[in-house]
Amino acid sequence: MIQIGIDFGGTKIEAAALDASGAFLARQRSPTPDSYDAAIRAVRDLVAGVEQAVQAPGSVGVGCPGSISPSTGVMRNANSVYLNGRRFGEDLGAALGREIRLANDANCLALSEAADGAAAGAAVAFAVVAGTGCGGGLVVGGALVEGHNGIAGEWGHTPLPWPAPDESPGPRCWCGQHGCLETWVSGTGLQRDYAEQVAPGVVAEEVVTRFRAGEPGAVAAFDRYVDRLGRAIAVVCNMVDPDVIVLGGGMSNVAELYERLPQVIERRVFSDRWSARIAPAKWGDSSGVRGAARLWPSQAAPVSSTSPEGA
Repeated sequence: MIQIGIDFGGTKIEAAALDASGAFLARQRSPTPDSYDAAIRAVRDLVAGVEQAVQAPGSVGVGCPGSISPSTGVMRNANSVYLNGRRFGEDLGAALGREIRLANDANCLALSEAADGAAAGAAVAFAVVAGTGCGGGLVVGGALVEGHNGIAGEWGHTPLPWPAPDESPGPRCWCGQHGCLETWVSGTGLQRDYAEQVAPGVVAEEVVTRFRAGEPGAVAAFDRYVDRLGRAIAVVCNMVDPDVIVLGGGMSNVAELYERLPQVIERRVFSDRWSARIAPAKWGDSSGVRGAARLWPSQAAPVSSTSPEGA
């Protein structure tokens, strides 16, 4: 059975068809629209495009920002704000003419990497997305853990642990709280810290370049970033004690993190020793779409024999 994954991002939507072994059969992308109805149509058209390319129907799983509230059935917490308050899963299902499965994009990263990526075979895996925002996903025994309220792994909106006096209450987050991890350990957080301490207008990638060149302000900003990310991961270790911690998002490409994070985490973990593995996502930017596809088991994916209705 063909599995189709949709990675609904802030700037692009990607669709990919996988075979039972996880190999890519077709991939298509389009810019993310700026309205809800246009987004439904874009996903519908991408699914039709990859099905036409492989000449076969497939199951559809969608990874997107935010999550569906189990109590109301509507989207919440998405930074693509036009999704919030809408029955996104139901509306997509109607447009596609079949049932779909939908999960948070960080959960899809975690599921992908636990299936056949950097955390394959791990009893407990935690995935971190550190890019424009900050998300997390938890897989235990190969199964995605979403929790009673559908918010398991939402570490980006927990506070920075063990804050220094100048870190409290912390920057105001878009969610309405202060000092959320998203404001500190995302790539945007590194950029903000450098702007406040050194100079504005420098993107995170350039801050890393300046750190590697030995610029004192960038070195200090990166040191603070590593310490903050290590503190945050230490709390996850104290809570769920993962075998593997997978990093995704733009900051996962910074090799120095894998050298320096273990010593920060070990100082904070409540244990006599700590030996979990920290690794970059094997599938990189493709992890989200692969995990979305795997929201359906390949052998049990319902599809419609009719063409999707227009949205």
